Amino acid sequence: MDRMVAFEKALKTWAGWVEANIDPAKSKVFFQGISPSHYNGTLWGEPSAKSCLGQKQPVPGSTYPGGLPPAVAVLKGVLSKIKKPVVLLDITNLSLLRKDGHPSIYGLGGRMAMDCSHWCLAGVPDTWNEILYNLIL
Repeated sequence: MDRMVAFEKALKTWAGWVEANIDPAKSKVFFQGISPSHYNGTLWGEPSAKSCLGQKQPVPGSTYPGGLPPAVAVLKGVLSKIKKPVVLLDITNLSLLRKDGHPSIYGLGGRMAMDCSHWCLAGVPDTWNEILYNLIL
């Protein structure tokens, strides 16, 4: 099955649960957006970089040259159809800019390995938490 089809199916299942089970007078629903990967330096303007391994600086500017991951459009499409209020913690763009924010050589026992599914602490996840904290207030 195509990953985006599977992702959309999962989101629609979750959205159905939210519609059936959430009372907006009692609960507030947050959905954390897409946490991106950095597997291709061409996407951030460094064709010689084959991954985020060894990256020490964020992407300059405020726009990611490679555009948003396809999953963002799927997510926003599903969220736009939910009748109950859902707050999107949209962390995708700011996280795309942090190609340097992955543990790379600092994880996996010090081995040189690409690891775009995790983020360094302190770092990007702290920003996600600060955004969430401000949305809750």
